[in-house]
Amino acid sequence: MLAAAAAAPVALCVVVPRSRTRDVLTCTLQMWAYLAAYEMPHDDPEALQRRVHIDYPVNVDRVIGLGTPPTLRLQRLLSAPGRIRPAEKVLVWSHWVWFAVPHLAVTYVLVRRRDRFGRAAATTYAVFDLGALVYWLVPTAPPWYAASQGRLEDHDETRVRRMMIEYGEQFWKHRWGPLYSLLGGNPLAAMPSLHFATSVNAAHLLGEVGVVAGAVGWGYAATLGLALVYLGEHYVVDLLAGLALTEGVRRAAPALAPAATSISHAVRALEARARA
Repeated sequence: MLAAAAAAPVALCVVVPRSRTRDVLTCTLQMWAYLAAYEMPHDDPEALQRRVHIDYPVNVDRVIGLGTPPTLRLQRLLSAPGRIRPAEKVLVWSHWVWFAVPHLAVTYVLVRRRDRFGRAAATTYAVFDLGALVYWLVPTAPPWYAASQGRLEDHDETRVRRMMIEYGEQFWKHRWGPLYSLLGGNPLAAMPSLHFATSVNAAHLLGEVGVVAGAVGWGYAATLGLALVYLGEHYVVDLLAGLALTEGVRRAAPALAPAATSISHAVRALEARARA
């Protein structure tokens, strides 16, 4: 399954002539490969739960939060039990729209600066793929899961609320269950935060196209970062790891460019043979 998914983008490039449509389809197949790798560990939930790491991000975030994980500290300070405030709804929506943001950024580069598209797509999907690899090797639980297991508590009785679920049930009503089942994927894949990693990369890409687009991208990334921690979806350390992943990929890109060029030439040679 994974081998077929990984080979699909290359196969498409060989048999379909070069065009913007092919570029979009290649990225789509690449995301299919990522989703297969991302979701596969959760095909056996019990085995995944036996392997999952719960405590180490809690301990790191306690240090970051000076004794109290930032998620707990923020919810105690700002949330109202039993209510979802307007600002919290904005944070939830910033989380939901993330599913489109990295791909919209790559598409924007394709439309506005096609000469930068190859690098934009390569860095974006490299971040996704490397993150999925870590999810296989070191499955790590998010704050809401740790709280559900009684592992994210201190002297205060306040427990982490998963506001995305609360608001999702309010807003989507009977459609929420099927929608969450479709998009929920692997719930024990928190380290690194690919939400934050890919949003930071998107902000970089948009900033390379224009100042206004970059400002929008960075504004969104900052909002999402706050949302992920406040809503109990990620620890601060998850975000820091996601940031390190993105910056590492971007810094390594120039050094890997010759290898990428060689692969591109090989694919073009296969493409020429297929049409000969």
